[in-house]
Amino acid sequence: MNATDIAIVATAQTPLARRAPESEVQLLIPTVNAVIAAAGIERSEIGFTCSGSCDYLTGGPFAFVSNLEAAGAWPPIAESHVEMDGAWALYEAWVRLQHGDIDIALVMGSGKSSPSVPAEVWAQQLDPYFLAPLGLDPVSYAGLQARALLESGSASERDFAEVVSRSRRAGLANPNAQMSGDLRVEDLLAEPYHANPLRKHDLPPISDGASAVVLARGDRARQLVERPAWIRGLDHRIDPHQPGMRDLTMSASTTLAARKAGYDGGPIDVAEISAVFSPQEIILRRALGLPEDTVVNPSGGPLCGNPIMSAGLVRIIEAADRIIAGTADHALAHATNGQGLQHNLVCLLEGE
Repeated sequence: MNATDIAIVATAQTPLARRAPESEVQLLIPTVNAVIAAAGIERSEIGFTCSGSCDYLTGGPFAFVSNLEAAGAWPPIAESHVEMDGAWALYEAWVRLQHGDIDIALVMGSGKSSPSVPAEVWAQQLDPYFLAPLGLDPVSYAGLQARALLESGSASERDFAEVVSRSRRAGLANPNAQMSGDLRVEDLLAEPYHANPLRKHDLPPISDGASAVVLARGDRARQLVERPAWIRGLDHRIDPHQPGMRDLTMSASTTLAARKAGYDGGPIDVAEISAVFSPQEIILRRALGLPEDTVVNPSGGPLCGNPIMSAGLVRIIEAADRIIAGTADHALAHATNGQGLQHNLVCLLEGE
């Protein structure tokens, strides 16, 4: 079969919250139930299930096993797990469907950041000898990236504020957004620094949430939904782990992933990108080569809600929903893992 003959046919996500009272599996169960109902399928039709979550964020070994309750692990199912954002779970399910022996796959991503202290947890991603002991948390890392961008002369603090203003305003129309508002650029620039040159609004909120997608191939996809969101290209690439070994004002892995996925800078109706910090949107726009008139993050993006291990899958969902609804014909979604845009995935979606 052709790799481009696989589509997203149904999506579901939770409203994002600073501190959800439910456990991770309790967030997933209604989300998975909703996406299966939206696809109009029986659980027995799902040939493969893949989940994305993070055990050390949850704080327990093999914590992802309990999340399988949402998929229904009895009778036995074929399943896999990635210790990554749900966007990479979608990548694995997409590859699995290319084998041609199954027609439908379920993908889910989930994360609860609220019980932990992210500044302490995420520093452990880095080099254990030189960087982790320094406590180089994501905000400090993003501050270094923002400073490098300013000193290169390719962006200003006003550019950062304009990204925030537009994103939060877009969030007003998103019922799942955690943060939104009609914020003036001048007012944002008057706010004090949180970690110079970043202000508090340049950072994403701490969010809890879950999301799920049903993938189907070929004629089965066409049977399940009138207008499938066909995955026309999907690729992910990674930059060096050490921040000193790459130019933080660029994202070479994003550029390469986009080109390998088949995007060459042509017209795109909508792009949902994982700009977790406001300066990263400027970097990602350039890395992707998006035309100036591209609508970026109409959902508000991660600045309106950042459910770690689900945020990238949510970007794909937001793009796919517009294809399925017929409000866009060509969409691009981007996900990131690691700090400072280290690992990036690009997904191209198209209507029939």
